[in-house]
Amino acid sequence: MRTTIPDVLLRIPNKISNLIAAVGGSLITLSFAPFNYWFVGIFSLACLALLIHQQPLKTILWRSWFFGAGMYASGVSWVYVSISGFGGAPAPLAILLVALFVNVLAFAFIIPFYIYGKFFSHSAMNLLVAFPITWLLSEWIRTWLLTGFPWLFIGYAHTHTWISGWAPIVGVMGLSFICALSAGFLAQCCWAIKKFALLIGGTVTFLFWMGGLALQQYQWTHLSPNPISLAMVQPNIAQENKWEKDCILSTMSLLKEKSEPLWGNKIIIWPEAAVTALYSDALPFLNEMNSIASEHNSGLITGIIFDDAEKNAYYNSIATFGDAIGIYHKRRLVPFGEYVPREWLRNLITFFNLPTSHINLGPQDQHGLKSGDIYIAPSICYEVAYPDLVAKSAVNSQLLMSISNLGWFGDSLGRHQFLQMAQMRAVETQRYFAYSTNNGPSAIIDSKGNVKTQSTAFTQTTLVGEVYAANGTTPFMRWGSWPLIIASLILLLIVIVAHKKSAHSKMLTSSLL
Repeated sequence: MRTTIPDVLLRIPNKISNLIAAVGGSLITLSFAPFNYWFVGIFSLACLALLIHQQPLKTILWRSWFFGAGMYASGVSWVYVSISGFGGAPAPLAILLVALFVNVLAFAFIIPFYIYGKFFSHSAMNLLVAFPITWLLSEWIRTWLLTGFPWLFIGYAHTHTWISGWAPIVGVMGLSFICALSAGFLAQCCWAIKKFALLIGGTVTFLFWMGGLALQQYQWTHLSPNPISLAMVQPNIAQENKWEKDCILSTMSLLKEKSEPLWGNKIIIWPEAAVTALYSDALPFLNEMNSIASEHNSGLITGIIFDDAEKNAYYNSIATFGDAIGIYHKRRLVPFGEYVPREWLRNLITFFNLPTSHINLGPQDQHGLKSGDIYIAPSICYEVAYPDLVAKSAVNSQLLMSISNLGWFGDSLGRHQFLQMAQMRAVETQRYFAYSTNNGPSAIIDSKGNVKTQSTAFTQTTLVGEVYAANGTTPFMRWGSWPLIIASLILLLIVIVAHKKSAHSKMLTSSLL
């Protein structure tokens, strides 16, 4: 009797299958920057689809958990650098904390797979409908559960593939859905499902990819023909020294020195918390910079810790001087990095009691910044990972800007992943993106997500280039991810009802016979 691929898959022992799932999850990291083997992510998803197809609920939960754990252990390994290298945690404790972090993320990852296992594991539509929707929901849940950790969305690997044409319409999670659909079709081919189903799956997948290629040519926004001169200072202050009191004055002197040849550019940007003194303490220096910027008709934008005496609150903020106006307080904080849920944790390790761990959440409804006649949508570090947040801010703005301190991640995957997410935000909004960092790389990204110019990481340097103001909005800026999420949930309900009716009809026929 001929042995088929389904026969082989169903006979693999659970322990081996779990190991395959973990390895498959870990390989997803290769699809992101700096590796950019985008096809690996789709094959990894196809592997997961095959491992959970026609399996009992308990098996599905375990295999999806192993897949998620492998994905996060590999993809966010840079968390160890932050906790151990700069957070003062001994290696064993750092490993334990990272393991706990990965476990929590893997648990959040598998929540939708419970629904998949409960209703769709044996459904005829599971690989082409239920699996891609389940993957989409797993990413969506990670944007808000426990304040959210929207990392390693598979769509980020496709900033420059054919399906990137869909990004201004459905955002990065829409690209993830297309990837999961493609993976489901590959799994369907391996499972040797009926030819008609393969034809349907292949046609839909083909149309999504070709449609993305065609949409790449469509311009939802239009760029001003007049270039805007923009410069960034990359101070490259060592993370272990950044918050030492003895370094405050020397940091200010460095920023002033590096900015000297940049005055006259329309916009000059210093990175996140570039000025390491509190806003009120740094006023003499800031007033001096304000005067110089005004003399040269430049807008100076800098990261700083803003202290509000009336509210007794501290914010991770962006302040403006010279021809620039506005102030922005960060709205998405890093758990344990910028705020600590319980005070007793502060004494556990240095990482939980750093100067930046006392930050308050900024108001949700804030106006953007303005430099001259250019409206700017700001974000700070971690916020660039939230597609809907950036898209909403971009509606009334012409330029995207983010300031970051990548020193926390050292020479790890983190800095590459951050830049790739910034590129996707540019594609979703069809706007130029000024990406300023402390340690690099800093970059200017065009409205197609291409890096026009960037600095070398871990160097003390400046970056000068041009950006163009964009007018108009993309569908994703207007509607965000909600239409995609709602449509997916409705489709999932339709499939559940159809599956139950089919099962009821079979039971009725069986009883009559």
